[in-house]
Parts: sequence; C-alpha cells; structure tokens
Amino acid sequence: MSDISIPITITILGKEYQIACPKSEKDELLASAEYLNHKLREIRNSGKVAGSDRIVALGALNITHELLTQQWQRAHVDTHIHSLNNRLSTLLEENE
Repeated sequence: MSDISIPITITILGKEYQIACPKSEKDELLASAEYLNHKLREIRNSGKVAGSDRIVALGALNITHELLTQQWQRAHVDTHIHSLNNRLSTLLEENE
C-alpha cells in the first residue's frame, strides 16, 4: 500500500513553505526543517553573513559537512570492525 502524501507547513527563517510529504515521513520532515531553521538562524545571528541566499548556502554547506564527516567516521569504524572480525576469526581457526 502506498503512503498518501499530505500537505505540511514548515517555517524557515520566518518564511512558510507548504510541502507535500508522505504521511509516514511527516515527523522526520518536521524535525529536519526545525534543524535546518536552527542552523540558519545561528548563521544569521552570528552577524558574519549577510543576505538570505548566502545564509542558506552556508547552512547547506555546514550540514553537508556534518553529514559527510559522520559517514566517513562510520566507514572508518565499519572498516575497523571488519578488520577485528577477521583477526578474531583467524585466531579462532588457529585455536581449533
């Protein structure tokens, strides 16, 4: 059964946007919009960046950096776990 899209309203930097969203993803989208709005307000309130286009671009860059950093860290941990599993398997085989 397909998920029905519903209209939701999000507010980013004081502007409201109406977005169609699958009902099952509403909470995640609202949380994402809140996170984005928070990050953009931080940038705007720092006073170091002028213009909403630049604030949004910098916010997108910062959030992308956070995401990629987490993905790289996860990949590093996954690689390390895989290596440890291989070493453990080898040790177990040697002791059998």
